[in-house]
Amino acid sequence: MNTFKDFFERYHWDEVKQRLEKVTLSDVEYSLSKKNRTIEDFLNLLSPVAAQKLEVMANMTRFITQKRFGKTIQLYAPLYLSNECQNICTYCGFSLDNKIKRKTLSDTELMIEASVLKSMGVNHILLVSGEAHKTVGISYFLNAVRLLKPHFANISIEVQPLSEEEYAALHKEGVHSVLVYQETYHQEVYKEYHPKGKKSNFHFRLETPDRIGKAGIHKIGLGVLLGLEDWRVDSFFNALHIDYLQKCYWKSKFSVSFPRLRPAEGIIEPNFIMEDKDLLQLICAYRIWNEDLEISISTRENEKFRDHIISLGATTMSAASKTNPGGYAVDRESLEQFETSDERSMEEIRNIIKKSGYDPVMKDWDSVYTGF
Repeated sequence: MNTFKDFFERYHWDEVKQRLEKVTLSDVEYSLSKKNRTIEDFLNLLSPVAAQKLEVMANMTRFITQKRFGKTIQLYAPLYLSNECQNICTYCGFSLDNKIKRKTLSDTELMIEASVLKSMGVNHILLVSGEAHKTVGISYFLNAVRLLKPHFANISIEVQPLSEEEYAALHKEGVHSVLVYQETYHQEVYKEYHPKGKKSNFHFRLETPDRIGKAGIHKIGLGVLLGLEDWRVDSFFNALHIDYLQKCYWKSKFSVSFPRLRPAEGIIEPNFIMEDKDLLQLICAYRIWNEDLEISISTRENEKFRDHIISLGATTMSAASKTNPGGYAVDRESLEQFETSDERSMEEIRNIIKKSGYDPVMKDWDSVYTGF
């Protein structure tokens, strides 16, 4: 069975880094002038020299996004199910070696959290969990989806990598999209960030989106943890992964997220600092390269950046996020996975979007039309 692993192994980290450094301004201008762009054009737009064309790229990004998605921003909120985790990850507050209070929501607690989100007007939720296969596995997830499905128009998940059969079961229950981040595509140092647990298996994680695609999931979300390694090289590999997946699983939609390292219990400091202007360049590079790609911005980002990105490429945003299980009502003192930066309420974010001339969308379609 062919997977992205076979394709990935044709590329080498250091070679990609050298190619990025050799891009000229003429290369960037050529990529900007094209109608149909390839992964090589993405590399050009990602390069250090492309920063000189950031204003041009931002204007193109605004135009392309409005043409393809209109002036709308889909809003969602995460619902954290558990902070139990069997992995040691040096950048995560849920890491097994952190001596913290662990919590997994019961059915009753789950529905209390859901009721708070419903009261905010939330209709799209993202279920998030640490990777604890024995206590928070497929049976737990299927039960959670069955409980929540009658109350929300759209359910996405961001949990540990599962088998194709398990993704198919979640799809049958009504899961709309699955998010899975490789964290870094730098295979040689991946083990240093993930020294223990199933997550330390680089290739199993790398092939997860293939299993999601084969299971027929409607949307697949990818991203890297910005700050672990060189963000330009990591983002090239992430785009390469998306390019491969779109060709193989063309019935699925795709989204990209941009998690930057944020403060959390016991985590490392970022190896690479990514400034706001760098993140803007990255978002523009994705949009100009791939007009159909959904671009998601989380509450990791600060208020100023989130306010400006509304008209510069974002299609989806989280709001009023709590990154701890029970954080909305049940257990506000449990440990967060990371600190959020934008702590404004859902209503405040809706008003900001409206003032920007955009429409905040809480429910864009109904599951009755999907066959779920």
